[in-house]
Amino acid sequence: MKIKRSILAPLLIAALALASGGWLLQKGGIQEQNVYFQARLFEEVLHHVSDRFVDPQEPAELYRKAIDGLLYELGDPHTVLMTPKDVEQLRVQTEGEYGGLGIQIDIRDGWVTVIAPLRDTPAERAGLQAGDRIVQVDGESTRGWSVDEAVDRLRGPKGKPGDLRVVRSGVDEPIPFRIVRDEIRVPSVALAYMVDDGIGYVELSVFSETSTRDLKAAIDDLRAKGMKGLVLDLRNNPGGLLDQGVSVSNLFLSEGKAVVETRSRIPSQNQLFRATGADEYPDMPIVVLVDEGSASASEIVAGALQDHDRALLLGRTTFGKGSVQTLFPLSGGNHLKLTTARWYTASGRSIQKPYARAMALNGAAATGDAADSAEAKPEYRTAGGRVVYGGGGIRPDVIVENDTLTSAEQAFVRSLQRHGSKYRDAVFSYAVAYLREHPNLERDFPVTPAMLDGLYTTLQQAGVDVPRSEYDQASRLVSRNLAVEITRAKWGSAEARRRLNTEDPWIKLAADLLKQSNDPAGLFAAAERYRAAHGEVREELPGDGLRDR
Repeated sequence: MKIKRSILAPLLIAALALASGGWLLQKGGIQEQNVYFQARLFEEVLHHVSDRFVDPQEPAELYRKAIDGLLYELGDPHTVLMTPKDVEQLRVQTEGEYGGLGIQIDIRDGWVTVIAPLRDTPAERAGLQAGDRIVQVDGESTRGWSVDEAVDRLRGPKGKPGDLRVVRSGVDEPIPFRIVRDEIRVPSVALAYMVDDGIGYVELSVFSETSTRDLKAAIDDLRAKGMKGLVLDLRNNPGGLLDQGVSVSNLFLSEGKAVVETRSRIPSQNQLFRATGADEYPDMPIVVLVDEGSASASEIVAGALQDHDRALLLGRTTFGKGSVQTLFPLSGGNHLKLTTARWYTASGRSIQKPYARAMALNGAAATGDAADSAEAKPEYRTAGGRVVYGGGGIRPDVIVENDTLTSAEQAFVRSLQRHGSKYRDAVFSYAVAYLREHPNLERDFPVTPAMLDGLYTTLQQAGVDVPRSEYDQASRLVSRNLAVEITRAKWGSAEARRRLNTEDPWIKLAADLLKQSNDPAGLFAAAERYRAAHGEVREELPGDGLRDR
């Protein structure tokens, strides 16, 4: 049958209109990513999972899993949904007193990782180390835990034991630890004393509400004793309160100098913090010690003093925690802890190291933490034109390696690994017993062969079956461990750390550089001589100084 021309034309026009209209609607949907369609699709998936998945699922739990999945896909372990219980725990943490193990943790490559054990805590005494991966807590895998979930499980009432399994670099099998929780009080200034003639030492362990006041009091006391140069130890300092990081920097910077900047999508969070008073200690040379455990506020202080040529940084590249979290109240007492900004030093360097998860999501190689090598790192200039490096974390002016063990000592340590915390427990038990028999022990006591014999017997009784030949070949290490444990038991942790510091090569180097200096310029010159003597020479060019915004 033939279709008349009068009928065909309107049909073609209608078909064209429908086709073009549909095409326009489809194009508009693509342009707007079709949010309504995606929402409907999500509800449909949720409905089918709730009704038909082989294992029953609570609808409320499915919504929570969906939220957790959304936040996980952001690739930022600091962005999490917090329950009312989580918020309360955060409040306790802010107050600086809680029941727990005493460790600073973060998430690295999806695992709960020890950043630093806090001083004089169950974690430190048990032997947990920076870089340890806690892979199990009380028999449950920690894979995929957030920081807040890990804190919830690791904290608890005083006296409650926790069973951990830890993966440590260089050790083939996970190490078991049984650690009894205690009440944790975090001191601000952990140690302050004169290292040598004219050289003072202050260890700042955390940035709490009293850090600036306590640090100033410690420095003033040392200056009254003749201190002309300062070693400020920020190693294993996990950070703390932002305002304290800024105000500690203020102690050493003149008014108006930039301390740190926050950059955000939210205009109100774009802020440049400046020093608000005079330098309390003008021209006093300062060496700041930093390492992989120096994080957050520690990095703010280190970066500010380095960028203004106010202090020489010595040690290892810092942790790289340079993000800002904001709490948003939600329904039912929940809160969203959301990363809303990043920190930048006065020269414009980002403190934040890239997370392996975020790099993988962006299609980049998940290389983990950057090494101390300056290769491929962007260069910046300090106020005086010295080269400093970005790329995450704070790279020191003088890189030093950690004190290494001899081959015999390494073999001894490997033999101890399978025994977990038993070695530390045995050393502590022997130290306490020894002090009972020697109540008049002097501070500078030597570790004698008889003491080493007694300790070996204690180790055997505790089930630490290390061959005597390995033990004897590691006598230097064992003597140091025993001396520190006896000192701690007799005079406290501060005195124990002071004794340990006498053999610390970083402190010795810092003191040596300070002895050659009368002011910061002299200190940088001494550092250049040291680097030249050790094969590291930097070409310094005049710079335009810091950005002043």
